[in-house]
Amino acid sequence: MSLQSEMLPLVQMTDIEKHFGGIRAVNGVSLDLFAGEVVGVLGHNGAGKSCLMRILSGAMLANEGTIKVNGEVAEIQNPHDARDFGIETIYQTLALADHLNAPANLFLGRELKTWYGDLDDRKMMRETERVLRKLNPNFKNLDDPVSKLSGGQRQVIAIARAIYFNVKILIMDEPTAALGPSETAMVGNLIKQLRTEGIGILLVSHDMHDVFELCDRVVVMNKGRNVGSHRIEDVTKDDVLSLIIKGELPDDWVPRGREMLQ
Repeated sequence: MSLQSEMLPLVQMTDIEKHFGGIRAVNGVSLDLFAGEVVGVLGHNGAGKSCLMRILSGAMLANEGTIKVNGEVAEIQNPHDARDFGIETIYQTLALADHLNAPANLFLGRELKTWYGDLDDRKMMRETERVLRKLNPNFKNLDDPVSKLSGGQRQVIAIARAIYFNVKILIMDEPTAALGPSETAMVGNLIKQLRTEGIGILLVSHDMHDVFELCDRVVVMNKGRNVGSHRIEDVTKDDVLSLIIKGELPDDWVPRGREMLQ
């Protein structure tokens, strides 16, 4: 028995259903995520992966199914509920306010106040500097509007905003989209760093290189169903593409690790 099988998952989504009229966008899907694990969630547009992640993030309500966090049933009706359970989402658009600087974005909607009820700008700057330097020691330009920052710097701010508020489960939607090679590598290193800190990450990505570089497992959605959940060392990129396109593995498939032993 593996160590992971003896652990309690951070998240268990069981028999999740989401219907839009007669269309089953998510059809009886189950998924789990453990502490310190990165799980890639893949599938074509319309496969149901985004709906599933929105349900976990509180942006969408399931028609059926249960969600457990640390073994306890979690009633997630909205994003505030999700945050109460330690679930944060970093969307592809990053949802940053372009005209505001890094501290204002980090604490947007959750501003720190003084004893007198005023905004504590000095403390927010100090805390922003601390958390950003933890992620990227070379981060500068804290006073600049984020519209002037690079894509990688903006991604660091979005990640900092999530981890500052004690995230346990992080949903990342295409975190390296539109980034150059060096910034993609930086974000990849940040994901690895968060994993070592015990954060569970659900990585939604179309980038197969990212998935095989960063993920421990892969979950593939096809036509609203979970058609495969595999350890990354057991599958090839062609295996995953077969799941994405056809909804099944090649006929002659055996786990890669087992194949090497034959």
